[in-house]
Amino acid sequence: MARYTGPICRLCRREKIKLFLKGAKCESPKCPVEKRPYPPGEHGRDRMRQGSEYMLQLREKQKARRIYGILEVQFRNLYEEANRQSGITGENLLKLLELRLDNVCYRSRWSASRSQARQLVSHGHVLVNGRRVTIPSFRTKPGDVVTLTDAARDQIVIRQNLDLMDRSLPAWLESAESGYQINVRVAPVREQIDTDVKEQLIVELYSK
Repeated sequence: MARYTGPICRLCRREKIKLFLKGAKCESPKCPVEKRPYPPGEHGRDRMRQGSEYMLQLREKQKARRIYGILEVQFRNLYEEANRQSGITGENLLKLLELRLDNVCYRSRWSASRSQARQLVSHGHVLVNGRRVTIPSFRTKPGDVVTLTDAARDQIVIRQNLDLMDRSLPAWLESAESGYQINVRVAPVREQIDTDVKEQLIVELYSK
């Protein structure tokens, strides 16, 4: 599974906003974005000025990639699939991203971040319709039932996340068994996705 292995907080600083990639640290005063709200590097402060139209589109695409933890080739393939579907391409893209299994685990409050959710899936702690799935990019569909294994339910970190996370469950998901089971009711629509991304800029970038 290809993934980014560099400094996580550097990604947030590059986009100049909190991407909430490290769970509780992003909410604490230790967040580097609070201390240094400018891009990393020797010339980071010089990047604070307004960029070109292309730069705005590129930054929006990079922000979306980093929020969902996806590399460029995989993100481009998702865009092409979204473009082939009927409807608005940008909204189709966000829908495909939201239906990823690691994102469903994150939305279910089982993990503090999407990277923690990917680890939960890849370690075999998640079942889809009773079958173990270890692929974080696995795409769920309406009617799927996602549950935690018995071993995962006993983990302290998961119990703490369920008890302490103040994230609300989106309307397209339904909780059962005290939060250890999630039913995918419907495919999400744009109004149900709270990700701070201007998807139209991504479409404009890839349409060039």
